[in-house]
Amino acid sequence: MDLTNRIVVVTGAAGGIGRALAIRFAAAGAAHVVCADIDGDGAKAVAAIVNGTAIQIDVTQERQIADLVARVEREIGPIALFCSNAGIFTPGGMEVPDADWDRIWTINVMAHVWAARHVVPRMIARGEGYLLNTASAAGLLNQIGAAPYGVTKHAAVGLAEWLAMTHGDAGIKVSVLCPQAVRSAMTDGMGDNVAGLDGMLEPEAVADACLQAIRDETFLILPHAQVRGYMQNKAQDYDRWIGGMRKLNRRFAPD
Repeated sequence: MDLTNRIVVVTGAAGGIGRALAIRFAAAGAAHVVCADIDGDGAKAVAAIVNGTAIQIDVTQERQIADLVARVEREIGPIALFCSNAGIFTPGGMEVPDADWDRIWTINVMAHVWAARHVVPRMIARGEGYLLNTASAAGLLNQIGAAPYGVTKHAAVGLAEWLAMTHGDAGIKVSVLCPQAVRSAMTDGMGDNVAGLDGMLEPEAVADACLQAIRDETFLILPHAQVRGYMQNKAQDYDRWIGGMRKLNRRFAPD
């Protein structure tokens, strides 16, 4: 998809990957970029940079996502690209309280579901549209020391796959972003974490990879190229891959 003169929505736009996406899409010629975030002031700051619109939104509330889609289409125009980017990180394992599991599931999975529920029918009616869903390499390889994160990111990848195979014939394109560590508030202080083994990327580099993937209409976005090899190793010999992950667990799992 060529984003020139197109309308783009980015959730989680106040910082990190979302901020970089908003700025990069505007520079690529998008007609208007809507910066949505629970941090209203942060969204306003980014919107000022891109001459866009800031909308405060809590993605744990389906009604707010529905209202976001409806407001943009009513007041600005048809959404060509919806970037469901908001996400959180929750460390721990089975001991993590149910309330924390529910929260990360809602933000990392259901927010993608709700965005698709409300924007895809409009896109289908127009015969085209693009979804960019932010997941993680953890959605392909799992996450040492963070079961809620690894599980929800696997679900996010699965949802993106389903959307692509179900609605592709209707003109809906889907990309899923699966980086390892990216410099942001989420990864602050995590430089020695397992996710940073292959280096921590700047958000701008990730945004560049996303823009190229959208232009090429590529499903899987891997800013860390090593991840593809890890996926191939996993598929080739699952038991050996589990053994390697156990070694990483011994090295990096919290005491």
